[in-house]
Amino acid sequence: MIAFDKFLSNHVKHIDLVLGRLSKAGLKVKPSKCKFAQEEVLFLGHKIGSGSRSPSDLKIKAIADFPRPTTKTQVRSFLGLVGYYAHYIPNYSAIASPLTDALKGKVKKEKITWNEECEKAFQELKAKLVSQPILFAPDFAKEFILQTDASEVGAGVVLSQRIEGEEHPIVYLSKKFSNAERNYSTVERELAAIIFGLKRLKHYLDGQKFVIETDHNPLRYLNKMGNTNPRLQRWALSVQPFNFEIRHKPGRLHGNADGLSRLE
Repeated sequence: MIAFDKFLSNHVKHIDLVLGRLSKAGLKVKPSKCKFAQEEVLFLGHKIGSGSRSPSDLKIKAIADFPRPTTKTQVRSFLGLVGYYAHYIPNYSAIASPLTDALKGKVKKEKITWNEECEKAFQELKAKLVSQPILFAPDFAKEFILQTDASEVGAGVVLSQRIEGEEHPIVYLSKKFSNAERNYSTVERELAAIIFGLKRLKHYLDGQKFVIETDHNPLRYLNKMGNTNPRLQRWALSVQPFNFEIRHKPGRLHGNADGLSRLE
């Protein structure tokens, strides 16, 4: 009880300090808009609280009520709205691909041909967000897990942590391979997925000891073949600043990243 009283006292002091500085600066606070000690807050379209975040109810309703697009402008508006929450949606790139393909062409405002694939993508993206997806806040005192996988057409990455035996996803990422990348060998595509994950998630992993889970052992190949071509040399250099351990995870248990990599 004493510890809690001290905790509460410190927080009251901090609030008094903030309000005092606002007063000195000539700024006024509207009491009706000020709320303290909330378990959950809305911030930039997200509900944040209790160590997790999810899309706000208002944004989900806007997505659920979005009318079926008939022009490229409307498709871009829809993709802009759902794309803001892409990190909540496993395999986002694959699901959205019929809609992004519909934007191809020189005329930016023309009507589109709405086919069955577009309708499926439109409804699936809505459903993914209406289902209230949850991402967890990272705990930098605990070990990060970078799960990566690659197929012939793309790479999938999941950053997560295991807490009390339960996997807590922090962010989902996926990308399509370019035509050149699709010509890589299987091991090189696995390496490309790791490099993609390390680059995109450097702000989480830099300075941390973490685990890379993959259903291959591409870094053994990199150590062996790293001097054979400039691309592998660049990759070898790019992984050196990180402190990680590679763990093999059989494909049958590697569902998260594996699904994200199969983009077509």
